[in-house]
Amino acid sequence: MKIAVENGCFGYRKGEQLLQNVSLEASDGELVAILGPNGAGKTTMLRCMMGFLHWKSGRSAIDGKDIRSIPQRELWRTIAYVPQAKNTSAAYTAGEMVLLGRSSRIGVFSQPGAGDVQMADQVMERLGILHLKEKKCSEISGGELQMVLIARALASQPRILVLDEPESNLDFKNQLIVLETLSRLAAEGMICLFNTHYPAHALQRAGKSFLLCKDGSSIFGPTREVVTEANIRRAFGVQAVIGEVETPENVLRSVLPVGIVPEDWNEMEDAVVRSIVHKIASITILTNDYGMAGRINEILHRYSELIIGRMGMPYKKAGVYFITVALDGTEAKIHALGDALSLLPGVSVKTVFAREEEGIELYG
Repeated sequence: MKIAVENGCFGYRKGEQLLQNVSLEASDGELVAILGPNGAGKTTMLRCMMGFLHWKSGRSAIDGKDIRSIPQRELWRTIAYVPQAKNTSAAYTAGEMVLLGRSSRIGVFSQPGAGDVQMADQVMERLGILHLKEKKCSEISGGELQMVLIARALASQPRILVLDEPESNLDFKNQLIVLETLSRLAAEGMICLFNTHYPAHALQRAGKSFLLCKDGSSIFGPTREVVTEANIRRAFGVQAVIGEVETPENVLRSVLPVGIVPEDWNEMEDAVVRSIVHKIASITILTNDYGMAGRINEILHRYSELIIGRMGMPYKKAGVYFITVALDGTEAKIHALGDALSLLPGVSVKTVFAREEEGIELYG
């Protein structure tokens, strides 16, 4: 399945162009981050994409079919939407709110059955919120309510999940629960798109990113190519440093804002030149989830032109599988392979480049 926006344009008032020629797409198993400053139109873009608002020109499509031509009941069996946790009815308990997600799966005049209740409970348990089941939505925190809304969306068993700033009102632990859930859902084949204020979350989780600027322009593509220091300056007006943080299990990319860009900053004078020099590197992959083997092999196959050697070894005593891959390619492509592997849940990845002697090209 694929959802796409094709040259979408939108403005609330006549003559206004809030969104200009928006184009993006996501297929089965992809996690896409949508970023941009406040007021750039991220939520509006999501609402247009799902048909809540009508594009002035362009269209949204699922598997090539215009979203406006899809019957509403069929559409909402395919897509689930998680809005920001605001203005939710206080009359419902958390369990009742999650059960509402089953409405697209039952008849118009039917009552939820035992299977529907079981599905709602399973989703709440998966997100660690089953203990909230009997509490009124008015009696739980904003972060807990956000988790309930995510559970409601998952209860509908969608193929496409769209979330509007799902981690904004959550503490660190619940942010990780949400992000881990999105990674796992994508690994299981679901299409997931989420608005976020955190470029680091995009770098660490999303294979593709869509960056919306205040002038209505946008950039879409692989996250490493979209979420760059230059593009952050352009979109947010902020000088940022993108670096790597090494943990015992992985190497994570993060973003640190360090200053506000002066208004007279000239993008053309600050262009980034990308390296085309080949390098030798190795990637080490560790996982205790044998179910990820197929996804790992699929990604390695996509980058087969880089691979000059590979060795895999199971350590059955510890239930861990090791894979080491030797690579020859540009730094950008090698990083792209590492990024794709690191997005798999339960997989630890580390990339190491061969040292170059000063003044001597290792490979050119």
